[in-house]
Amino acid sequence: MSIVADRIKRIKLSPSVAARAIIAELREQGRRIIDLTIGEPDFSTPVHIRQAATAAMNRGETKYPPAQGTVALRRAAAQHLLEATGVDYPVGRIIVSTGAKQVIFNGLAATLNDGDEVLIPAPFWVSYPDMVLVNGGVPVAVETTPATGYKVTPEALERAITPRTKWLMMNAPSNPTGSVYTADELRGLAKVLERHPQVWLMTDDIYARLNFTDEPTVHPLQVAPALAARTLVVNGVSKAYAMTGWRIGYGAGPDELIKAMAILQSQSTSGASSVSQAAALEALSGPQDCVAEFAKVFRQRRDLAIAELSGTPGLDIVVPQGAFYVFPDCSGLLGKKTPAGDVIATDTDLTHYLLREAGVAVIDGHAYGAPGTFRLSFAASLDDIRQGCSAIREACARLA
Repeated sequence: MSIVADRIKRIKLSPSVAARAIIAELREQGRRIIDLTIGEPDFSTPVHIRQAATAAMNRGETKYPPAQGTVALRRAAAQHLLEATGVDYPVGRIIVSTGAKQVIFNGLAATLNDGDEVLIPAPFWVSYPDMVLVNGGVPVAVETTPATGYKVTPEALERAITPRTKWLMMNAPSNPTGSVYTADELRGLAKVLERHPQVWLMTDDIYARLNFTDEPTVHPLQVAPALAARTLVVNGVSKAYAMTGWRIGYGAGPDELIKAMAILQSQSTSGASSVSQAAALEALSGPQDCVAEFAKVFRQRRDLAIAELSGTPGLDIVVPQGAFYVFPDCSGLLGKKTPAGDVIATDTDLTHYLLREAGVAVIDGHAYGAPGTFRLSFAASLDDIRQGCSAIREACARLA
C-alpha cells in the first residue's frame, strides 16, 4: 500500500519544473539550449527594495511575524488595492502569504467542500486545476477561443455554471495568453454572476501592472463593486517588482473568508518571511519607476518575439496585451513530419522537436488546458528571444 495520500495522486508535477530538469540534462551534455519556458522576470530586484531588506535585518526584524502579515505591509497593500479595485479594504480584511500562490491555495482550502466546482477559463495557469483537486474540488474548464482573444464570454460562463459551482477564477493579464479584459467585457461577466449569487469570484491580478495597452488594467470590482462581498482579490510583488524569490503575495476579501484563511495559515506556514515583508513594503510604498520600466522592456521584447515569429508556417498568434508570454496556436503543424520522418501528432511532440532540433525550450499547451498550442516566455534577453524565435521559425519550416 502506498504511503502517498489519494489527494496527492490526483495532481502532477508542474510542467515548468519538469522542463527545467530536461533543460539541465541537455546542457550537461554540452547542448546550447535557449530557455523560453521561464515564468519570472529576468531582472534583479531593484536596489531600493534590496536595501530596505538589509535595513530591516540590521534593525533586528528577524523574529516571527504576525501570521496574517505585518500591519505596515497590509496598509500598503490596502492603498494599492484601492487604486486597483476601487474598494477601500481595512487591514483586517487583508492577508499576506508566502506568494500569491499560497493566497490562492488558502482561499480554495478554506472554502471548498468535496465536489464543489471551480470554473477556470482555459487556457489557464497550470497550477489552478491541481490546487482545486488537492482541496477536494472539481476543476471545470471554460473554453475560450482565439476569436475572442482567449477571453471567456458571458454566454460561455452562463453555460458552465451549475448548482455545485463555488468559484470563478480569473487571471488578467493572463498566463499564458496575455489577455486583458475591457470594462464592457467585465460588465457582461458581472451580469452573469449577479444572477448566480452562490458563485464567488477569485481574481489573480499578479500581472495587472504588466499591461501593454494604452489603458490601465480594469478590475471586475471597478465595474461591479457589489461583487466585493463575494470576491477574493489576489496580488503580490513577484512579477511587477522582479521579486519572485522573496515569496510575498497578498489577498483581500470579506471578513469571514480572510479570517478562515488566516486560521489555516496560522496552522501551516504561519507568517511570511519578516525580511521579505519589509522588502515588499518598500516595493509597494517606495518609488514606482521600476514597474513602468519593466513593463516598457517587456513590451519591446513582445514586439520582437511577434516580429520574429511572424510568417512562421503553421503558427497563428493572438498578440498578447500583457504579462510576458506568447501563446501560438500550432494546430496547423499537427500531422506533419520532421526531417527524420517522425510525425508531429500533438503539441507535446512539437515542443520535443523544437527542443531536440532547434535547441529551444517552450511548454506544450496541453498543460494549460489548450491542446494544439504552446507557451513561449519573453522574460529573456533580446538575443535569446531573437535567436530562439528564429530557430523556431526555421524548424517549423522544415516540417513537411
